[in-house]
Amino acid sequence: MKMRVYSGGKPLLPIPLLLLAGCSATEPKPDPAALASVLDPLLSAAVEQKKVPLVAAMVTTSDGVVYNGASSVNKDAIFAIASMTKPVTSAAVMQLVEEGKVKLDEPAATYVPELADVKVLEGGNLRPPRSPVTVRQLLSHTAGFTYEIMNPEIFELVKAGKMPSFMAGGDSFLRAPLLFDPGSRWEYGINTDLLGRLVEKVSGKRLDEYFRERIFEPLGMRDTFFVVPQEKQARVVKNHQRKEDGSFAEQPLRLPRADEFLSGGGGLRSTPADYLRFCQALMAGGSLGGRSILKPDTVAMMGQNQIGESNIYPLRSMAPQFIKDKAAIPGSLDKFGLGFALNSKPIAAGRAANTMAWAGVFNTFFWIDREKKVAAVVMTQMSPFLDAGPMKLLQELDAAVYTWLK
Repeated sequence: MKMRVYSGGKPLLPIPLLLLAGCSATEPKPDPAALASVLDPLLSAAVEQKKVPLVAAMVTTSDGVVYNGASSVNKDAIFAIASMTKPVTSAAVMQLVEEGKVKLDEPAATYVPELADVKVLEGGNLRPPRSPVTVRQLLSHTAGFTYEIMNPEIFELVKAGKMPSFMAGGDSFLRAPLLFDPGSRWEYGINTDLLGRLVEKVSGKRLDEYFRERIFEPLGMRDTFFVVPQEKQARVVKNHQRKEDGSFAEQPLRLPRADEFLSGGGGLRSTPADYLRFCQALMAGGSLGGRSILKPDTVAMMGQNQIGESNIYPLRSMAPQFIKDKAAIPGSLDKFGLGFALNSKPIAAGRAANTMAWAGVFNTFFWIDREKKVAAVVMTQMSPFLDAGPMKLLQELDAAVYTWLK
C-alpha cells in the first residue's frame, strides 16, 4: 500500500507522485545564445583560414530559428543553390502525386512523351531499355541518367560533339541516353530536370510560376527565383574559384534571362532564410505557419529509402576544377529517398537515421533531421564542389549543433 502524506488531516499526493511533482516536467531547452557563441567564431575562422571565401548559416528547431549568422557576406545575400533546387522540384512532383495527376510507378513518358524514345548506351551502341523509366526512378536517381562531368563515356561523347552539353544552355541535353536499364542501381544525373519538365506539362504552367504559387508564396519564400528581379540583383553572390595557392579568385557573374530554360535540377537562387523555411515545412510534416505544401505521409515517404539494397556513392568527376573527384557529401549518406539523400543508420551523437539532406555544386548544403527536430542550411559560393574547406566547415558545424542540442 502506498504511503500518503497528510496536511491538516487532508490527504495529499502519494509519495511517488509527490516526488515527481517536485521535478521539472521537461528538460530546459538549449539556449540559442550558447549556440551562437560557438557558431559565430566557427564561421569567422573558416573565412580567416581560407576554408571558404564567405559563408552564411542558419539553424532551426521545432521552436523556430535558433541561429542566423554570416561571415564576409550579408545574411540576406542571394546564392546560386544549384542542386538544392532538386528537392523543391521533387516536392512539386509529389504535390501532383497527392492530387492524383501523377502516379509514381507509371512510365514517365506518360507525362513527358519524349522519354518514350530514350535508349540505353551499351558498348558504344544504343538499345531500347528493358523497362520504361518511371517517375519514382527519376525521383530516386535510379532511372539510368547521369551528368556528362560524372561519367567518362558520356563526357567523351559530349567532347566529340556527338551529344549536347548540359552546361551549354537550353534543354537539348534532356535527350541524353541511359547508362543502364531503369531500376538497376543508383546514379546521380539529369533526372530532376526531366521532372521539372513533367511539372510544367502536367500543371500547364512554367516552372517558376508553379513554384511561386504552390511552394514559395505559401511558405513565405520571397527571395527564391530562377530569374532574380532587377531590384534584388545587387544581393546576388559571385562564385569564387579555389586557386593553386589556396586563395580565391572571384568569378564573373552571369544571371539567366527570363526566356531561358528553367532547370528543375539546378536553376534556383535563394537565401539561407528562404531555404530554411522550406526545410522547416518538411521537418514539420509539410506545413509552416498554417500553410501546407505536402501531407505528412508524403513527406515521410520522401524520407524513406527508395533504392533498396543499392547504395549511393561518392561522385566521380571529369572536371576536378568544378567537382572534387570521389568526394562524398558529409552526413554518412548511403541511401536515397524521393528527392533527398539519407543516412540509413543514426550517427553517434549526431543525425538520426533517415535525415534528409543534399547540396549544391557551389558548396551549399542542408539537412533536415525530422526525428530530432533540427534542420540547418549552410551556404558559401565557391568551386570546386566538395573542396576540403567547406567539407570541414560543414562537419564542424554539424557536430556543434548536435553537441548544443544535448
